[in-house]
Amino acid sequence: MDLGLSGKRCVVTGASRGIGRAVARSLAAEGARLLLVGRDAQALTTAAAAIATAPGPAPAGARSAAAPGASARASVETFAADVTDPAAAEAIVAAAQKRLGGIDVLVNNAGTSANIPLGELSEDDWELQWQLNVRGPDRLMRAAAPLMARGGWGRIVNVASSSGKRPSGTNVAYSVTKSAQLALSRAYAEAWAARGVLVNAVAPGPTTSELWMAPGGLADQAAAARGRTREQVLAAAAARTPRGSLGEPQEIAAAIVFLCSERAANVVGASWSVDGGAVPSII
Repeated sequence: MDLGLSGKRCVVTGASRGIGRAVARSLAAEGARLLLVGRDAQALTTAAAAIATAPGPAPAGARSAAAPGASARASVETFAADVTDPAAAEAIVAAAQKRLGGIDVLVNNAGTSANIPLGELSEDDWELQWQLNVRGPDRLMRAAAPLMARGGWGRIVNVASSSGKRPSGTNVAYSVTKSAQLALSRAYAEAWAARGVLVNAVAPGPTTSELWMAPGGLADQAAAARGRTREQVLAAAAARTPRGSLGEPQEIAAAIVFLCSERAANVVGASWSVDGGAVPSII
């Protein structure tokens, strides 16, 4: 299926690992041009190099003596920025204009969490989640949507969480601000759809990304907090889904990339659960 993303200028935040990196890889495979954004410049460089040389479709009409399945090197740029910085959004969009010639697609994926009981959440913990999940995406959408609207076409996907639909006690600040991110997505969808800019959200559940699986990540934190083994925590998380397994970053990316595409022309203001059925709701 041709998703109509060839040549589209795409910005992905939190792109050096996990879901963000999987999204960038999938967009590149569709022939999109990319600006990867994250805080760690070296990690971005590593991710960009891997994405640029990964197999993908050859340009339409191209003829080559290369081996079957070989493709041209993808166009991948990087920009180091912290989306919680109030000045970051304008800088990121300016970088997209300079390096890509504009912006057609924005994926707000930057985020993190930690296992912190409600009574132990500090002012800084609350502020971090507010800036990551609400203010950062808001500033980026505010900067990017008008540019997309000038061309009459744009896609914005906010990567929320299943815990924004069913609050989790492991980090209430994360859950509350992910709920707010879903509301923000709907507000922007209604404000910009008539001008060709479609805004949607996805809500992943537990995923085998570095956030969960890396040493010291959410699996290890939950194990320490509950007096259980890492394996027990992961098995319990998988068992809470009808599917019986955690999601893979590439599975989440597939839904996100579809929402970025021409094929999603009639999807506006949606909040797609991509959580293996973890949240028992059809909303």
